[in-house]
Amino acid sequence: MTLKPTGHILGGWLAPHPPHLVYAENPPQNEPRSRGGWEMLRWGYDHCRSKLKSQRPDAIIVHTPHWQTTVGHDVLAVKRLKGLSVDPIFPHLFRYRFDLQVDVDLAVSISDEARKIGLTSKPMTNPDFRVDYGTITSLHMMNPDWDIPIIALSSNNSPYFHDPKVAQEEMVKLGEATKVAIQKSGKRVVLAASNSLSHIHFSAEPNPDLPEDMSKEHVFSQAQYEWDVRMLNLMRVGDLHGMLALLPEFIDEAYAEVKAGGLVWMLSAMDFTTVPASVHAYGNVIGTGNAVVEWDLTKQMEVAP
Repeated sequence: MTLKPTGHILGGWLAPHPPHLVYAENPPQNEPRSRGGWEMLRWGYDHCRSKLKSQRPDAIIVHTPHWQTTVGHDVLAVKRLKGLSVDPIFPHLFRYRFDLQVDVDLAVSISDEARKIGLTSKPMTNPDFRVDYGTITSLHMMNPDWDIPIIALSSNNSPYFHDPKVAQEEMVKLGEATKVAIQKSGKRVVLAASNSLSHIHFSAEPNPDLPEDMSKEHVFSQAQYEWDVRMLNLMRVGDLHGMLALLPEFIDEAYAEVKAGGLVWMLSAMDFTTVPASVHAYGNVIGTGNAVVEWDLTKQMEVAP
C-alpha cells in the first residue's frame, strides 16, 4: 500500500515587521500615503515573493512578538478574519484593512501537538480578533496578494519573565510541535519569524514631517551594527551552533527582538538545519537592525540520499 507522503517545511524566513515598510509601499489596504523609502529592505522581500509564487505552499506560519500571551501559546484558528489593524506607536503610518484566510485544521493540530509535549496552548477562536501589526506586516511583505492561507502563533511572555535559557527551551518545544503537526497534515508549509535583529531605536522620529526621509535613517550605534553583522555571518555559513551560543549575549547587548522566541521556534521546526542562509537584505528602520533572511530547505531535500 502506498502511504501518503508526510508534510514538510519548504523553508523559513526571518521576516522583519517595521510598519514603515508597508507604509512606504502604499498598498491599497493601508490608509496613510508615503513617498517611498527603505527600498533595500523592501526589495529584499521581492526574493520572498517570487519564491512563494514558484513554491505555492499550502500555508504560511508566522510567529509574532506583537500578539503577546501571558499564559501559553495561542494559535490563530478562525477561518476568515477581516478588520482594521492600527499600529499603537505609529498610527500615522499603519492603518491597514486586512482580510485573511486561516488554515484552521493545521492551526488546531499545532495546538494539539504542543499540549501533547507539555506546553500550554489553545486555538484562538474569537471571530472579532484584531490581528496584530507584526503578523500583518510580515505576511504582507512576503505575500501581498494574501492568496495563501496563514497561521499565526502568539509570543508567550516567558522570555521576559524567566531565565532566557528556559524561555528559549520552550520555543524549541513549540518548534517540535509545529514540525509534527505539519508532517501529519501532509502539507507543504513555509515558516516566518517576524523579528528584527538589534532593536534599540530612536526615541522620536528624526523628521516628523517626512517619516520616510532616508537622509535621517541610520543604525542606532556601531556596536549594534556589528552585532547584527556577526549574527548574519553565522547564518550565512550555516553555523547555527555558533549563532545559538551567542544568542543570549546578542539579546542582552543589542536588545534583539529575537528574544521573543520566533527565530528559535522556526529553527527548531527546521531541525536546526545547517543549510547556509541567504541574506537578501539588511537595513535600518528608526535605528533598528532588520534583515530579510531565507533558509531554503529544498536544497537540503535535493542532496538527501
